[in-house]
Amino acid sequence: MRARIIQEDRSTTQSGKAHAGQWRLEFDAPSGVRHDPLTGWLGSGETQAQIRLTFPTLEAAQDYARRKGLEVDIRPAPQRPLRIQAYADNFR
Repeated sequence: MRARIIQEDRSTTQSGKAHAGQWRLEFDAPSGVRHDPLTGWLGSGETQAQIRLTFPTLEAAQDYARRKGLEVDIRPAPQRPLRIQAYADNFR
């Protein structure tokens, strides 16, 4: 089974960094998705795609994946440049 390990970035709607830096393991969506003609929804008997696990470090997430025999793709959060400016620059 395949999974992704993604580093959490801070939310764009929040100024704080509460959960930034945590690592999340998500399972890939199954390929056997079927279309329900009555409701128009997509469904599957596989529920692994609904599970998201959170880990404090990348090593902990990799250890979990190794124990469960998962193939993982690691995606770190993009690095954002730090813009240093003076308060007076807001009034120029």
